[in-house]
Amino acid sequence: MHLIGLKTYASIIMNKPKQLTFPWSKPNKSNFNEYYFGKSNQELKTKILEHEDIVIYGIKKTGKTYLLQSLCNYYAEKNKTSLFIPLAEVSSLDTSIFDSIENMDIICIDDIDSIKGRNEWEIALFNLINNSLLSGCRLVFSSSANPTSINFSLSDLDSRVRKINGTEVHPISDAKLQDAIKEISQLRSIRLGEKELNYLITYTERSIHSLIDILNKLDDLSIEQKRKITIPLIKEVI
Repeated sequence: MHLIGLKTYASIIMNKPKQLTFPWSKPNKSNFNEYYFGKSNQELKTKILEHEDIVIYGIKKTGKTYLLQSLCNYYAEKNKTSLFIPLAEVSSLDTSIFDSIENMDIICIDDIDSIKGRNEWEIALFNLINNSLLSGCRLVFSSSANPTSINFSLSDLDSRVRKINGTEVHPISDAKLQDAIKEISQLRSIRLGEKELNYLITYTERSIHSLIDILNKLDDLSIEQKRKITIPLIKEVI
C-alpha cells in the first residue's frame, strides 16, 4: 500500500488506481497465502474469494483486518481497484469520505459495528450500500458481532446488513497454535527451529495475533542484525 495525503485523495480516485489507502493506513503485504485458515475456516476461505458481498465476523484478534487487507491486495494484483477503510478509526472524521467511492471494484470496511447508534454514519453507510448495489461495487465488511445482532438504529441499514451473507471467523484453538505458527513461518520463509517454536508458544501470550506480531519482529530483527532466530533473540523481543 502507498500512503496518500487528504488533498490528493479526490484526484487519485478519478484516475482509478489499482488500490487506494487513506493517510492513516499503514503499508502492508497482507496475503491470503500467509493466513492460517485451518479446518475450522475453510468455508471462510471459499466465501471471501467469491464475488458476493459478505460480512466476516468473530471475536477480536482473529485476523479479520488482515483478511480484508489481503482481499484488497488480491484485487489490486488482478488490476482491479480496491479500497480498505478502518471504520473505527475514521468515524471521528466527516462522513464525506464515503462520497463517490462506489465505482471501485471492491471496498473492504473494517468494524462496521463501531458506528452503531451514530446516525450520520449509519445513513452514510446505508447510502454507500445502495450506491454500490447500483454501480456493481463489491462490499466486504468485518464486525465483532454477528451481523444479525448488531441492531443498527437506522432500521433500513439494519435490514440491509442482515441480508448480506455473514461468515464467522473462528479463532485458532490453543492446541492448533503451534501448527499455525509453524505453517506461517514456513510460508514466510522464516527459519524457526522446534526449540525456538516451543519456547515462543510457552512464554508468550497464547493468541495468534500476538504470536504473529512477535514473529514479524523476530524476522525484522534477524534480518537487520544478520542473526539466526534463537532463544536469546526471542528473549530480546518478548
